[in-house]
Amino acid sequence: MTYDAVPLIPRDVLFGNPERVLPTLSPDGSRLGFVAPDEGVLNVWVGPADDPAAARPVTHDRHRGVRTFMFCHDDRTLVYLQDTDGDEDWRLYALDLESGAAELVTPQDKVTAYIVEHNRWHPTSILIGLNADNPQLHDLYRLDLATRELTKVAENPGYAGWLVDSDQRVRGGVAMTEEGGAVVYRRGDDGDDEPWFEIGPDDVLTTDVAGFSRDGSAAYLLSSVGVNAARLIRVDLATGAETVLAEDPEYDAGGVAQHPETLEPQAVTFIKERKSWTFLDPAFGAEVGGLIQRLHGEVGISRPVRDDRTWLVHDVLSDGPVRYYRYDRDSGGLTFLFSHRPELEQYDLAEMEPFSYTARDGLTVHGYLTFPRGVERAGLPAVLDVHGGPWARDTWGYNPEAQWFANRGYVCVQVNFRGSTGYGKAFGNAGNKEWGRAMHTDLLDAVEHLAGQGLIDRDRVGIYGGSYGGYAALAGAAFTPDVFRCAVDIVGPSNLLTLLASVPEYWKPQIALMHNRVGNPETERDMLWDRSPLSKVDQITIPLLVAQGKNDPRVKIAEAEQIVAALQEKGLDHEYLLFEDEGHGLARPENRERFYAAAERFLATHLGGRVQPD
Repeated sequence: MTYDAVPLIPRDVLFGNPERVLPTLSPDGSRLGFVAPDEGVLNVWVGPADDPAAARPVTHDRHRGVRTFMFCHDDRTLVYLQDTDGDEDWRLYALDLESGAAELVTPQDKVTAYIVEHNRWHPTSILIGLNADNPQLHDLYRLDLATRELTKVAENPGYAGWLVDSDQRVRGGVAMTEEGGAVVYRRGDDGDDEPWFEIGPDDVLTTDVAGFSRDGSAAYLLSSVGVNAARLIRVDLATGAETVLAEDPEYDAGGVAQHPETLEPQAVTFIKERKSWTFLDPAFGAEVGGLIQRLHGEVGISRPVRDDRTWLVHDVLSDGPVRYYRYDRDSGGLTFLFSHRPELEQYDLAEMEPFSYTARDGLTVHGYLTFPRGVERAGLPAVLDVHGGPWARDTWGYNPEAQWFANRGYVCVQVNFRGSTGYGKAFGNAGNKEWGRAMHTDLLDAVEHLAGQGLIDRDRVGIYGGSYGGYAALAGAAFTPDVFRCAVDIVGPSNLLTLLASVPEYWKPQIALMHNRVGNPETERDMLWDRSPLSKVDQITIPLLVAQGKNDPRVKIAEAEQIVAALQEKGLDHEYLLFEDEGHGLARPENRERFYAAAERFLATHLGGRVQPD
């Protein structure tokens, strides 16, 4: 197969609404719910568990869509969250599945709700966090599903997060320290909270309370204290005795699979190049291992049904759509439900390939490459697609942007630069206060590594990303314009001083973490300005495409307008796309089409790739 013979994958296949996604079974096993388009807008659909084709929409949004929902254990209520035009002021709705009536249960303006706890033992009760009284702190409320009454049960004394057990008892909370660490508080029988243990700044992103045992006698911690990478630990709350359940010297423990009745951990996953399982329960391990052998990619398990006899299984490949199955544990039957984008099946997608290299200071950095199909791997144009966060990471699996870049003729380069999560605290902390410095040179070293191998053309590399990735794109244009031919910034900060001064109110209890890892405006103002792309706008010589959501609460519109105004004033080549009804990213398909069409033309103009005909 030659490159010219590779069919062009339409943008709407890659970036339009999925056909069906996020399936879940109701706790009694009778219903299947999922998110799918209804009149072109994503909504929640519900139908019989054994017949996805019989599902009908139960939400009826006609604007931004509904993407987050949950069946409740009363077996008749579905709750979902929705914001307005990307403002992230999430409101909670409760929908009666028998009557179809939906009710807004958190109607306050400029308040964001999140679900803290709901389970089988309290089927008509949900604990909710609401910052209605203090915009910086989420108090704890109980929603009665039978009456829809909302009652405050605990006022927040300063916690960034609550600790709650399966009996919906408050067990304590986590408060940030001025040094960028945290103190975990434990609530005694008298109702008073006392310090339980302290997490230093170096461990704060790799240590957390993962939950409690069903009887409340033990806590499960993910903790890197005393070691490099987060391990799963069981703590006896009466004696303080600790038992290490799972660990890896280099990679942080991630997902924990718990028995749905006892809440005992049965498996832990570590995200290395690919997902790696450590099984604590041999029988569970044998069953999951059997599913892994029967499927083709990385297998995920969801266990929403109370009797635990039916699982939802998803199979993730890097070169095909995500496929969802229903697994009957009694019969061993594995029934295919649907894939999230069946149209992809008609195209030959590219495989995502892990790679690693040594950065200039000796640190090993990992990432992923996706090459165009049907073309010799030599001297290819490339797009460095930088992940957001930055305290996140790229993972192996289906990625629409990676497929888009490869299909248009570019090598997609994804780098888990220092500061990315999952690789242990030493690697994560190596990114502290290295925005625009070592975090950026890791990206430059990736380009040099791949160009040195002859895989990419050093003179045809673009840099692209959203959020922190947008910052990295702006930094590439402002700090190292000789490395990149062009840059695409999606909701990226241009000025670190204004970014830190304008974080959402409910982020402010954690601002010390930002100061510790990005910089403190009170003591490091000059450094932060020097690391801001806006400060070096005179050095920009490459074309820029800037995209921004007007209602973004994290990276305010001023971040885009500052850099765009400077580009205009200096007559520098740029394009600016402002989306009036979006926030931190693009949710509406018509906006995604507008952006990706513009980005595709922009990249083709400057890097020479293919363009979908209008």
